[in-house]
Amino acid sequence: MNFLKKLYHFSNSWTGTIVIVLLIIFFFMQPFVIPSGSMKNTLLVGDFLFAKKFSYGIPTPHIPWLELPILPDFNKDGHLFKGEGPKRGDIVVFRYPKDEKIHFVKRCVGTGGDKIVYANKTLYVRMHEGDDFMKEHYKEDLAILGGKIYVKEPYKEKGIHYDDRVDIEASISKYMQMGAFAMNPTYFEELGNEISLNGGNAYEFEVPQDEYFMMGDNRDHSSDSRFWGSVEYRLIVGTPWFVYFSVDKDYNVRWQRIGRLVNTLENDEEYLTEEEDEEDSLT
Repeated sequence: MNFLKKLYHFSNSWTGTIVIVLLIIFFFMQPFVIPSGSMKNTLLVGDFLFAKKFSYGIPTPHIPWLELPILPDFNKDGHLFKGEGPKRGDIVVFRYPKDEKIHFVKRCVGTGGDKIVYANKTLYVRMHEGDDFMKEHYKEDLAILGGKIYVKEPYKEKGIHYDDRVDIEASISKYMQMGAFAMNPTYFEELGNEISLNGGNAYEFEVPQDEYFMMGDNRDHSSDSRFWGSVEYRLIVGTPWFVYFSVDKDYNVRWQRIGRLVNTLENDEEYLTEEEDEEDSLT
């Protein structure tokens, strides 16, 4: 009882409050704000949300804002306790591979051993579990590329979309010339005979083991694994949990989004607010 009284008094002090808040941020959940439109119309610019940090293990804790680790990376995998990594279709919070102090939010579309093909504003995934797995779970969405089975657009969440105004081939060409496109040009005769200036009619990427291929739901306005490659497990932080506040570009509060779980926002058309994209921007 004496210990509980001391704990109660400690928790009511300024020091105790700060320690408790930091422990929550370090190990359980952390606030983030969506800064760009790459996940429209699932997550919107101005959504303030909590990320669940124990979804894929317990990440090595970092000091908020400074993003400095407070403990060594004992296991060399970015986590104090390793867990099962993201599954295909999960929305994931992770550290940007090009600058690990920045957090990104994208959807995991491929896991280690998967082959990703992107062509004509269409995503194809050859899942590492093999043909029987794809036939059993995705029998309505199968396609043949290079004589092998792929799943065509396996993710059906309503916020996933393309933008007819964007010439994505022109964007890809520009980034390839800069050495900033991770996929390789390839050719599949099943996709037609039209060859782009990049040397093929599709782009492919094989996901390394224990890594994840991430894409934004706003497919033509997303800087993602197509451009900078897959994400290692050590960079995985967690998954978005729920929105605790939301404002639009005019600072109007989006009351209907507050308190909503992310899996509600991605599947219920009532919350899929359509907001204008800036043409040709990658965010």
